[in-house]
Amino acid sequence: MDRAEIVHENFLARVPAGDLPQGAAPNDALSDAEAVALYRAQCLSRALDRTSRAMQKAGQGFYTIGSSGHEGMAAVAHALRPDDIAFLHYRDAAFQIARAGQVPGQSITWDMLLSFACSSEDPISGGRHKVLGSRALMIPPQTSTIASHLPKAVGAAYGLGLARRRPPEHRALPHDGIAMASFGDASANHSTAQGAINTAGWTSVQSVPMPMLFVCEDNGIGISTQTPKGWIAASMQHRPGIRYFHADGLDIYDTAKVAAEAAHYVRTQRKPAFLHLTMVRLYGHAGADLPTTYLPKSLVEAEEASDPLLHTVRLLDAAGALDRKDALSIYEETNARVARVAEEAVTRPRLRTAADVMASIIPPKRDCAPTNGPSAEEREAAFGSDMRQLDQPQPMSRLINWALTDLMLEHGEIVVMGEDVGRKGGVYGVTQRLHQRFGTDRVIDTLLDEQSILGLAIGMAHNGFIPMPEIQFLAYLHNAEDQMRGEAATLPFFSQGQFTNPMVLRIAGLGYQKGFGGHFHNDNSLAVLRDIPGIIIACPSNGPDAAMMLRESVRLAREEQRVVVFVEPIALYPMRDLHETGDNGWMGTYPSPDERIPLESVGVHGQGKDLAIVSYGNGYYLSRQAQEVLRAEGIDARVIDMRWIAPVPEQALLDATRGCKSVLIVDECRRTGGQAEGLMALFVERAELPVSRIAAEDSFIATGPAYAATMPSRDSIVAAAREACE
Repeated sequence: MDRAEIVHENFLARVPAGDLPQGAAPNDALSDAEAVALYRAQCLSRALDRTSRAMQKAGQGFYTIGSSGHEGMAAVAHALRPDDIAFLHYRDAAFQIARAGQVPGQSITWDMLLSFACSSEDPISGGRHKVLGSRALMIPPQTSTIASHLPKAVGAAYGLGLARRRPPEHRALPHDGIAMASFGDASANHSTAQGAINTAGWTSVQSVPMPMLFVCEDNGIGISTQTPKGWIAASMQHRPGIRYFHADGLDIYDTAKVAAEAAHYVRTQRKPAFLHLTMVRLYGHAGADLPTTYLPKSLVEAEEASDPLLHTVRLLDAAGALDRKDALSIYEETNARVARVAEEAVTRPRLRTAADVMASIIPPKRDCAPTNGPSAEEREAAFGSDMRQLDQPQPMSRLINWALTDLMLEHGEIVVMGEDVGRKGGVYGVTQRLHQRFGTDRVIDTLLDEQSILGLAIGMAHNGFIPMPEIQFLAYLHNAEDQMRGEAATLPFFSQGQFTNPMVLRIAGLGYQKGFGGHFHNDNSLAVLRDIPGIIIACPSNGPDAAMMLRESVRLAREEQRVVVFVEPIALYPMRDLHETGDNGWMGTYPSPDERIPLESVGVHGQGKDLAIVSYGNGYYLSRQAQEVLRAEGIDARVIDMRWIAPVPEQALLDATRGCKSVLIVDECRRTGGQAEGLMALFVERAELPVSRIAAEDSFIATGPAYAATMPSRDSIVAAAREACE
């Protein structure tokens, strides 16, 4: 027999018989009305679980991971305010239902059933997933969260503290709010969870405000693997900077009391807390999962006997708030009502076309206050002695630094964060003096954890900041790529643009560094970023372009709420010469602060018609060198700088190559997964031109003299160009 039906039948039989599990007496944490309201939320959560299973069997619903056993989370919602941002575990329907009861005008049963039915009228995801979430309830949507939401919850908590000192224009959270994230005991073992908890404690011990409430819902098992008894308490009770609380998650009175104490501590002390709730899991993990196939039947039945709804009936009866007969009536009436509403919800329209599904990948634009840029006096104070050099040619690293300075002067909500970006000024000096110019609030030296750096950025964006995180080297992004793929990029998609996390992620990367660190400091693959829907990838090749593209990137984040990845070629940071030593051919002067390079525009050098060389980054630099050699041989080439890797500036590239006899693509990234693959397809499909390519080998990069052996060079580009022209 279906375990869900067994639990249901047990409830129908045991409540009238008074056969209820034993437990502590109710405390005074809840009034009678409050306790009954929480019981109603628990019953609705249970009814929705049962109905979702029926919908799936009928082909009318599509995802049945449920909240049964975790209904005690309704009491956690009661202990928080509805404007406390909550990043929820997928078993927290009772939390969302109880919070809906705190906010007028909610139709939570209807809304959640629309989500179960994947209706396009679902108010949070528009039918893209069965998710918990609501803008009105300040619950950003999460999908199958395996702790990946914890870093951004920590970021949101940090942003709450910073906003009290420096309120951003688009502030969304209250000055005395807290951030909450819930997760299971199995997820607590994930490196992402451990990193986030560690970051919260690391921040707290430095007396930096961190109003963060972690809620661990400990049901003792992760899918089929049991958690060792006492593991969560033993591993979390003594974490530095974090206060530990424990409650019986089967007892709404105890949970409400302890959760209120934990929330009060976080709200008043502005320090993190860890709330450990012991619970049970009913029905197995999800869908057709049968717990008796991997757990002793006696254990499954013991957990079913501790059904939290049975505990609540006992507690309500003991408190004189609700007798068993009325409790049973509420349960049955709730089941019947949900079944009736579901009959209508399954008839509502669903997404049908690719355009329907993709409509929310790009977030909506938002109104921003006009800015006129910093005053001359503000610039003089910030730039200091650098003011005298602004009209002198400089390498890329310095022009990026100046662009950051002007942008931070103009937009007070910009915050730079990363490893060594503050006092040291970055490994390559790109963020030099920003710490002195803007202080520790806006230039944050983080701990060594890329997941936490990106989580900090995502969470701060929830409260109106424009984060500019830095990943020290491109290869280090892989420690945290899910924060981009599974969190930052998906948030507008799963919320129909109601929640966004705009940012400009700066990454020092690509190859051609001489003799430093091999692959981990020379990583020539952007493949992990290129296929993430909705993000923008910029890659400047020279200093003036970098400054102007960085300004456009900030505009895109601030006004269009986009996630932008700004890839800075390390080898070009200090580059001065182009053709020969001392020619200063790759230096540039600082563009006026109002100059930008628009998204999807390309750079063109020369008007030659024999050949168009299309490249970016270091490849563009090398192609410019090759251009001179080819001119001496009688081949007149034009060199085109993509500038924007994603979205590919297709029309601009087609326009820029028009009139040429052939196209050569120079790709410093690997042959497999590099930009050349898509560019080849573009020119084959949409241009009547012969097209060829030269790309890096499918190899990691060596250190020492062979640092560039696997990648295009000036000479190899010249040879490929000759062949193309033949």
